[in-house]
Amino acid sequence: MSSRRKFIKKTTLLSATGMALPSFGFNIIKNVKNDQPVIVGHGDYQYKVIRDWAKMSSVEHPILNCHEMVMDSKGRLIMIGDHPKNNIMIFDKSGKLLDTWGTAYPGGHGLTLSKEGEEDFLFLSDSGWFLDKNGQWIHHNGRVTKTTLDGKVIFDIGHPQTIGVYKPGNQFCPTEIAIGPNGDIYVADGYGSDFIIQYNMHGEYIRHWGGHDNEDKNYNLANAHGVAIDYRDKENPLVVCTSRNENAFKFFTLDGKYVKTLHLPNMFVCRAVFDEQNLYAGVCWSTPKGGTFSWKEHTGFVTILENDKVVSNPGGTTPEYKEGKLQPTYQAEDKPFHHGHDVCIDEDKNLYICQWNANNTAPIKLERV
Repeated sequence: MSSRRKFIKKTTLLSATGMALPSFGFNIIKNVKNDQPVIVGHGDYQYKVIRDWAKMSSVEHPILNCHEMVMDSKGRLIMIGDHPKNNIMIFDKSGKLLDTWGTAYPGGHGLTLSKEGEEDFLFLSDSGWFLDKNGQWIHHNGRVTKTTLDGKVIFDIGHPQTIGVYKPGNQFCPTEIAIGPNGDIYVADGYGSDFIIQYNMHGEYIRHWGGHDNEDKNYNLANAHGVAIDYRDKENPLVVCTSRNENAFKFFTLDGKYVKTLHLPNMFVCRAVFDEQNLYAGVCWSTPKGGTFSWKEHTGFVTILENDKVVSNPGGTTPEYKEGKLQPTYQAEDKPFHHGHDVCIDEDKNLYICQWNANNTAPIKLERV
């Protein structure tokens, strides 16, 4: 039995017998052959995996799922999760926990930073879904909230049915928010009716698109899990919508006109995160080789694209193109991640990975090498 498997077995037994495990930080991945840190990624995008980056007590500040993370103007890393004791955690880049707040977002899922003048604001989405203490999925009304960095509520955006946008019976389970160049708010109803809903900066409805059964199939969205603004062409910013069950990103103009689709075969991607000319995304699952997709399996990793071409898959297999077409990508054999739910990039090009369904672990740091 490998040393890593022995360690996992030992810690599992300790947990089962009620013996206290260290609560300060989380374990670091080591190479099972030479006890060296694991390096993941490909080409110019390789990283050292640091699992014990977050210096925090898992007893005092428990985590259920790490959903998303952003970096504010002061270089602090802000994470949203869905633990009932704390929805927001704020770290410095060394992993020190600086602050926590929020218990009103039991389905805390999406987190976006909006800079307005010299001040930063947060947009949070509560998807409306959370696990109760018995492990049962519970649904409540989803919401989108604008707050200050310390949690003061500026305004809420509620169910679109209240303003006549949705029909009775349409679910609203928002998973993501993006802020356009003029302050418009784009909400992805990824666990509800799969629409992208556009509001002005005050939360007043403008339009919506997406959903299902459109005559032009390019407008259909299947699990519209993420939404982001692509500023790589500064003269022509685009709205990028995740269609996760189609293994794709779909690009639209700011007023919702379809532009193009970027297919990522067998990758169930989350939101697009842009840094300079690169696109980063967490891959929550991948369809295993010769197998079938299961959301219960831990098959995720991270993918990195330059000019819409995959160049690295930290935690996954080497990207391969044949005749210009991306071939399926699979989780690496050493399985450094369970799922890739979000990616945050700092000024040194290090990555911070949030994971869903990862045994209550804190974000992982990938240090650029």
